[in-house]
Amino acid sequence: MANPWTGEVALVIDGQPRVMKLTLGALAELESALGEGSLVEMVRRFEGGGFTARDVLVLLAAGLRGGGHEIGAAELGRADIEGGPMVAARAAAELLARAFVLPETT
Repeated sequence: MANPWTGEVALVIDGQPRVMKLTLGALAELESALGEGSLVEMVRRFEGGGFTARDVLVLLAAGLRGGGHEIGAAELGRADIEGGPMVAARAAAELLARAFVLPETT
């Protein structure tokens, strides 16, 4: 089970529940994978709905490694994600948001 207070997001990949987290190292990896782009630009793309499949893939891969799972972007691209691409995109957006904002209390 993912703990939103620590920035965790859950996703089921190939039938296995995985907990993702953007640690400082995962964020640095993500910046490197973006090349010329920045995390701020990626946040803007997600906020505006203009993100790419590559954005989702590199974000999830970095989050998986931050959560202790050794799954690369190529392997993740071939994996079965429960709920399909829309759930993957939602999880990626949530992961990015949780890295910078505390969850709301209800």
